[in-house]
Amino acid sequence: MPKNLTFGEGALINRPPLFCGLNYQLWKVRMKFFVESIDRKIWNVITNSYLMPISENVSSEREHLDCVAMNIIVYALDSNELLKVSKCSSSKEMWNTLEEYHKYPRSALMDKEESFPESFSSESRKEVCLMTKEESGSSQARRKRKQNKKEVNLCLMAKEEDDASSVSSCTSLNVENYSQLLQAFNETHKEANRLALLNKRLKGLNNSLENRVKTLEEELNHSKTDFESLEMI
Repeated sequence: MPKNLTFGEGALINRPPLFCGLNYQLWKVRMKFFVESIDRKIWNVITNSYLMPISENVSSEREHLDCVAMNIIVYALDSNELLKVSKCSSSKEMWNTLEEYHKYPRSALMDKEESFPESFSSESRKEVCLMTKEESGSSQARRKRKQNKKEVNLCLMAKEEDDASSVSSCTSLNVENYSQLLQAFNETHKEANRLALLNKRLKGLNNSLENRVKTLEEELNHSKTDFESLEMI
């Protein structure tokens, strides 16, 4: 029998997808479908493509839809992203703010204010630039820490290589010294054996000479005795 396939649970259909600053394009697509599932007029208000019919309630209905759209966007953002649109006065301005902030490089937003759309208020521009600058500084700090860590690792690797080289050098030096000491020991041992043999021979010669001296002394004593005996005659 085939194994039962297990699937994970999807997101709740009654809550907007939460945006935390990553995968903006994917979040944008999910938001479009979520908002349109509630009312396509709300999405049209966000994108400023909604053409209201001519009636007395046009203004109030559009304002209501815009408030609903702003509420959806607010609840779809985390605290960091919410700060970027907190000064916006319409859902379209909020949407354009997120679009421009995540569409262009952050360095461009810091260097050129003209890259902001006309819908940006001056306060929103200052706030986005300030947040961008803070995030850029944080990114630079992370890169610096990573670079420092890389340099430390390189230093440790170089030190390990130096230590290994020193150990290898000391090992080769110890082997060479051992060989020299062993050779000197063998030569000394041979010389000691030769001297011991020579000493043994000299001892034997010395004993022989001592015995010869004793014999000569005895002969001398006998000769003296004989000489004294002759004088007495």
